[in-house]
Amino acid sequence: MTLSLNEIRARAIDFAREYRDASREQADAQLFWRDFFNVFGIGARRVGAFEQPVRNLSGGSGRGRIDFLWKGRVLVEHKSRGENLNVAGRQARDYFEGLIDADLPRYILVSDFARIRLHDVESGERHEFQLDQLFFHIGLFGFLSGYTDRPPMPTDPVNQQATQALAKLHDLLEQKGRYGGGTLDVWMVRTLFCLFADSANIFEQGQFRELIERRTALDGNDLGAWMARLHDVLNTPAHQRPSALDEQLAAFRYVNGELFAEPIAVPTTDTAMRNALLEACQVDWKSVSPAIFGSLFQSIKDRDERRAGGEHYTTEENILKCLDPLFLDGLRAAAAEAMARDQQDGMLRRLRRIRVFDPACGCGNFLVVAYRELRRIELTVLKRRYGGDDAGRIASLNASAVNVDQFYGLEVDDWPAQIARVALWLTDHQMNLELSREFGSLRLRLPLVTAPRIRPVNALREDWAAFCPPGADVFCVGNPPFVGGKFMKPPQKRDVAHVFGRTASAGLLDYVACWYAKAAEWLAAGPAAEACFVSTNSITQGEQPAVLWSVLWPRGIVINFAHRTFQWSSEARGKAAVHCVILGFSTRHRAVKRLWDYESPDARALEIGPVQAINPYLVDGPMVALPRRVRPLCEAPRLAIGNKPIDGGWFIFTTEERDAFVATEPGAARYFRRYIGSEEYIHGTERWFLWLADIPLEDAGKMRSVRERLRRVTAFREGKEAGRNGRWVRDAGTKALAGDPTQLHVRNTPAAAYFVLPKVSSELRRFIPMGFVGPETVAS
Repeated sequence: MTLSLNEIRARAIDFAREYRDASREQADAQLFWRDFFNVFGIGARRVGAFEQPVRNLSGGSGRGRIDFLWKGRVLVEHKSRGENLNVAGRQARDYFEGLIDADLPRYILVSDFARIRLHDVESGERHEFQLDQLFFHIGLFGFLSGYTDRPPMPTDPVNQQATQALAKLHDLLEQKGRYGGGTLDVWMVRTLFCLFADSANIFEQGQFRELIERRTALDGNDLGAWMARLHDVLNTPAHQRPSALDEQLAAFRYVNGELFAEPIAVPTTDTAMRNALLEACQVDWKSVSPAIFGSLFQSIKDRDERRAGGEHYTTEENILKCLDPLFLDGLRAAAAEAMARDQQDGMLRRLRRIRVFDPACGCGNFLVVAYRELRRIELTVLKRRYGGDDAGRIASLNASAVNVDQFYGLEVDDWPAQIARVALWLTDHQMNLELSREFGSLRLRLPLVTAPRIRPVNALREDWAAFCPPGADVFCVGNPPFVGGKFMKPPQKRDVAHVFGRTASAGLLDYVACWYAKAAEWLAAGPAAEACFVSTNSITQGEQPAVLWSVLWPRGIVINFAHRTFQWSSEARGKAAVHCVILGFSTRHRAVKRLWDYESPDARALEIGPVQAINPYLVDGPMVALPRRVRPLCEAPRLAIGNKPIDGGWFIFTTEERDAFVATEPGAARYFRRYIGSEEYIHGTERWFLWLADIPLEDAGKMRSVRERLRRVTAFREGKEAGRNGRWVRDAGTKALAGDPTQLHVRNTPAAAYFVLPKVSSELRRFIPMGFVGPETVAS
């Protein structure tokens, strides 16, 4: 049963009065703790057990009994009045050695009736107070009341625990249960909702865990069936449910929101899957920020890139670099001014009008953080608008109007779109808890009537203005895909052609440029709107600015704020650093333009100011875009690319491969040349190229092993076989080379010593590696 804070405080006063004279542990302890948990609307026997047997390795006897244990949550040790609480605390800690990891409690509670001591094992914090002061300390027991919400850092242990728990369940279902694809995705999203609801008072606390623990068979063979029945119940209003419905299922609230509407196949389950789900039930899900749900699920789905603890996520710090200057800073200032002038009602109406649109929303990180911050601004205004009396508290709950339907997202894949919807709903619940803590009465929005406007479509083929009409207090923001022009797949290249049409040199642009062009079109339909994107920094460098701004300038686009190059935060091991910029733009000049710079890509942002204008290179200077140039401005040698064999890798050898080849084909030894690219030049490693371009094809074919290599190159260029790296030829130009396999697609072999400049080297170097090599060396 979910209670208001006022009801909890009233129960706490009655509880203290009832037990003010209790003194005997044996006679009164169990009644004391049963009634203590009832203060918070929790049935003690529903969530835990009295006199839980456990090994007591430090106690001498080898066995012991815990006075009360709620697995994974709290352990209680009780003493008679006047006994030493320090001894009770040590005894409680001794029991830890006899518990499995999944059952270890976060909190220890000890009492002698007169005093209560709470110890947070994770943080080390301790609080002790007299029984009659319990109602003053209700806030310490948020893990019981549900009126707490601490936004964790990405490396928070609870996030690591959450990721590991869901990953284990996902893998078991996929590998042992042969349950996968979109069906598994839907099942996992629903399970996440149930876990969160069980922890955050959407359900009664422990209701979902109790269903799994008490009603499913120990061998887990009926777990899938019970989950399917639960999904159906959560999707059915109470008055439409069968009268003969199982009582425990009937106790669950109606959820709606279409989250449980789609019929899906029932998975085959076993003991390991049941245990994995019960382990997941031990996580404090209400403390897991919905802003990392997408990253958490991505790390679960992609085992090749799985990282512990939410390491695949967009940091809130970087998200706020976009949201704050785009509109949050302005809203906070407007709210402060409205409160100073006693005009809170107008500000509340404005907050309800705000629209936030992410046209590449992924799992909804930007939308989640924007919604949370918008609700917090609203809460500040509500606190000023309404007094502290009961009437004011009730009015404030009704006056909170900001809702998830103000948030729009386009996402090409259905799976992340589902995550985005659920993350926004759960954020809404967390923010309702913040509101409830402030005003003393719980607000619970069930069934889910209002939904985020998330659509699983290709944003580059949609009419943005029809989906989210632009105008005043409408903001477009996001982090579109980072794909370089040379790395796009055919569907992405078709998207670029669709967006840019006949724009000259559009093939030079990164994929993200499409979102800028679409945003410019959207802004033209509603000039009062504004936009902000995170992008790879290449759109502000080299050839791209002139191409992109040939499209943006005619539509009146100006940059109002920007962050120069910085390193996009990622904790993923082995990941290359992504260097990004942020551009805030619209068709209207802001009176004050803001520009941030970084001493190094991973340093803190430093605001430069004041600036008069920001050009496409993120410089306070003239609005120019330099045209593409292929020759140096001064008398200097031209740089050119090295050799491009397009041979499927069949002419390229490591030292060991070359030696083995020569051992079987000694005549080929004189045709091998040193082969260098950036890696070989910088690190001094060796590769070799079987150089046949200067000898007649018939001579090369006289060597049996060489002839086999020529055959494979021909087959690769004709598209009949994959190369050594598994790739296939696609373009007609390469197929035209199949007639003479000894020839390279691009040949650049100077007759004398020549200068080499690696195309890629580390940003950590204080110099750019470069130098001379002899004509016997083949540059890649």
